[in-house]
Amino acid sequence: MSIETTAANEVTVLAQLSGMLRELLEEYGLDDTEITMETTFHDDLELESVDLVALSGQLREHYGDRVNFANFIAERDLDEIIALTVGELVRYIVASLQATA
Repeated sequence: MSIETTAANEVTVLAQLSGMLRELLEEYGLDDTEITMETTFHDDLELESVDLVALSGQLREHYGDRVNFANFIAERDLDEIIALTVGELVRYIVASLQATA
């Protein structure tokens, strides 16, 4: 895969992930928050663990078994999870989709 294709995939996945996150944020009235690759789940979006569980369900619904959010999170310690950015998840999703393409 070329760098251009990967970048295009990241843009597409970021848009899809942003939509999922906006659904979660809607209940907090934060659905107009800008979401970029640098946005953090904890500090910027203020997501709690229950929100990450909901996001995991949305990812499974959208991408099926090709993206395993539970494994992605399980590989990190608490500090890494707290510092997790949208971009890290986007890159994981792109890599998972490419690996199963």
